[in-house]
Amino acid sequence: MEPLSVKVHSRDNVAIIANPEGLPAGTAFRDGLTLAEHIPQSHKVTLKDFDAGEPVIRYGQVIGYLNRRLPAGWWVREEMLDLPAPPPLDELPIATAVPDPLPPLEGCTFEGYRNPDGSAGTKNILGITTTVQCVAPTVDYAVRRIQNEILPRFPNVDDVVAITHTYGCGVAIDAPGAAVPIRTLRHISRHANFSGVPLIVSLGCEKLQPERLFPDQRLLSASLPSLPVLEDAPYVIRLQDTELRGFGSIVAAIMRYAEKRLEELDRRRRAICPASDLVVGMQCGGSDAFSGVTCNPAVGYAADLLVRAGATVLFSEVTEVRDAVHLLTPRAINEQVGRDLIREMKWYDEYLARGGADRAANTTPGNKRGGLANIVEKALGSVAKAGSSALMAVAGHGEKVIAKGLVFAATPASDFICGTQQLASMNLHVFTTGEGSPYGLALAPVVKVSSRTALAERWYDLIDIDAGRIATGQATIEDVGWEIFRFLMDVASGRKKTWADHWRLRHPDLGGSFL
Repeated sequence: MEPLSVKVHSRDNVAIIANPEGLPAGTAFRDGLTLAEHIPQSHKVTLKDFDAGEPVIRYGQVIGYLNRRLPAGWWVREEMLDLPAPPPLDELPIATAVPDPLPPLEGCTFEGYRNPDGSAGTKNILGITTTVQCVAPTVDYAVRRIQNEILPRFPNVDDVVAITHTYGCGVAIDAPGAAVPIRTLRHISRHANFSGVPLIVSLGCEKLQPERLFPDQRLLSASLPSLPVLEDAPYVIRLQDTELRGFGSIVAAIMRYAEKRLEELDRRRRAICPASDLVVGMQCGGSDAFSGVTCNPAVGYAADLLVRAGATVLFSEVTEVRDAVHLLTPRAINEQVGRDLIREMKWYDEYLARGGADRAANTTPGNKRGGLANIVEKALGSVAKAGSSALMAVAGHGEKVIAKGLVFAATPASDFICGTQQLASMNLHVFTTGEGSPYGLALAPVVKVSSRTALAERWYDLIDIDAGRIATGQATIEDVGWEIFRFLMDVASGRKKTWADHWRLRHPDLGGSFL
């Protein structure tokens, strides 16, 4: 096979090796570059002779400074690079290069479930929210019985999902940081794929009372044996109510009210909805040096298509945006949005300072094995998911996104924490990976896009779309971007199923997934 390397930007003085098995010492490229040593796939090769202290440039940006001399044709390893300072937040350009509006894509629709609040679901799920960790095992037990004994009678309902967590009591419920888990849980409980109306299970004595969780919504208190008329309001089952005697009675109550909600949900049918009803979360996990070359730019192209169709696109992961924030603040639609983005980055800087931690700790062993030398290189590849449109808004941790277009929704970078916080808003999810991850969510379909064909071939029944073809010239970023866009529309309409849904790779338990 012909030796292949990828250079992203004309300023780059390194390239990554594209051949699946890497290349041995002595390999000669058409431009005359000869490898001085074996270099694995996705790792960097010097394109020139470097002196110590010279900048290494990838994506047209400095990713580090070489701490030794290194001739052309050598492998650039992690320990050879000194980390550059992060972009200074008080000196960033704001709204200085706002992109022109992209030409609209007219008439884009999907078949979704219309909700009373005007939102649209991509699934039809019975959601059971818990207010406190104490009820989680009981609810999990009830859900297993509901799925086995009741759900099969309601073929138009996709699933029953319990929103369990390790929160709700034994905490300073009014502390400033408590707002994040409470609002995250509130918004997820009203998820569009739950039709906006959950069933609520409370213990009774917890700090996070149902009325605190839903202060602006009328709640129906379950009273056995009679059932009130169902309305667009949640039922609340309190396990400490005196009417419930014994574990069997408690489980029976949950199952009884679940059945009434399933009867309602089963009458719902998909209807034509505009693409503007989609809120699509973008995330990466198990990234490698190809992520910023193939899958993330292709997802970014799809993000632009979604924005053109009127949808909302979320990109997140504060820890993986911080070192590329200087590329984003110029795209802010106005100064306030730019300041909001800087606010989230400052929060992260202060968090690291309080803990005496180093931002360099972000890059994982898998990232490094995949050729990412440090967090700067990782961040530059990560923000490619944001496409090229203007940044219209910034949302804090766990906030409900109401803006249209491209939005930064602040979250940590950990896969399930990011996904959980995005679920406060999104009804469809895209997850890119280079090293591979069997990630999945119960509440929203997860479309997985691989950075390398080798991963897509090895995980043929986990990866939905192979973007690795871009690196070998078999497809363009635009080709794969359109493929992702069309696949998203089919998944949102129920015409296609993701591999994560096929295998029921579910993560409904929020656990510690708030911060």
